[in-house]
Amino acid sequence: MADVTIYGAGIFGLSIAFACQSRGASVRVIDPGGVGAGASGGVVGALAPHVPENWNEKKAFQLESLLLAEAFWAEVAEVSGLPPGYARTGRVQPVADEAGLALARQREVTARELWGEAATWKVVEAEAVAHAPVTPTGLLILDTLSARLHPREGAKALAAAIVTRGGEIVAEGKPQGRVVHATGVAGLTELSERLAAPVGNGVKGQGALLDFAAPDAPQVFADALHVIFHRNGTTAVGSTSEREYDSATETDAQLDEVLDRARIAVPALRDAKVIERWAGVRPRARSRAPMLGVHPLYPDQFIANGGFKIGFGMAPKVAQVMADLVLDGRDEIPAAFRPEASLPKTG
Repeated sequence: MADVTIYGAGIFGLSIAFACQSRGASVRVIDPGGVGAGASGGVVGALAPHVPENWNEKKAFQLESLLLAEAFWAEVAEVSGLPPGYARTGRVQPVADEAGLALARQREVTARELWGEAATWKVVEAEAVAHAPVTPTGLLILDTLSARLHPREGAKALAAAIVTRGGEIVAEGKPQGRVVHATGVAGLTELSERLAAPVGNGVKGQGALLDFAAPDAPQVFADALHVIFHRNGTTAVGSTSEREYDSATETDAQLDEVLDRARIAVPALRDAKVIERWAGVRPRARSRAPMLGVHPLYPDQFIANGGFKIGFGMAPKVAQVMADLVLDGRDEIPAAFRPEASLPKTG
């Protein structure tokens, strides 16, 4: 008999299951598609912070999660015996002009105020960075808070850790104990249909893996694209954000355009061979923040959904607060993350 049943074997569902096990609970994860069948089976894996300014509870939550990540993924690796691909390698971004430089200098100061000694945001010479992106000023912004993780390796390691600890991951079965719904796009669709109002939707993303090895290089954010140098000797590029699409899993000319832009932005990639093209749909709640707390349709159950683009980065903290709520009844979920922030207004 499981203490907690979690519907959904994506990053939120698996992380919450692992956190509940760490508190001594037995868990059952149910997903007919298997581990990482949706967006959590992608290729990019950028764990990057918001800019250090205009501070709010979402940014504070994300900072805590990014700082928890190293210990979280180290424990996953130790228990599972598998590498999740995590490394805090930092991130670089081009400085486009004098206005951009002035803003970057301001953020150096606010990063010290908001991040403290945990990480830095600073301007550096591009020539000092391996595989640097093109930058008109010869300068880059380097932050030391950003990390990378291979989504598939991370999901696989989490699943193995859960099973190693005695948990169950099955395609179907009856719920036991407390119930958490971490069902991604399907869950948002159900809410929207049942409440007859838009609560969230799926946003398609396309990315690619290149045969280019630079596992110690910082990730790049340039021309609105992420370039992630993975542990396993591949480099990921992505992604698109498509509200309308015909196929959830097919790639098309939009990915070709992403690849072209990435090769222009990072010259080192110009001759790198594409070894995989990927597409999937990510769950986006109406508020754009994760939906965490009591389930709007099932008041004796819970929901963890809407990890659009930030699911892996938010996962350690999401798992912590959801385990607090589910197991101990302790609710420390920020107001912006509660389901009601994405629900239709009434009255």
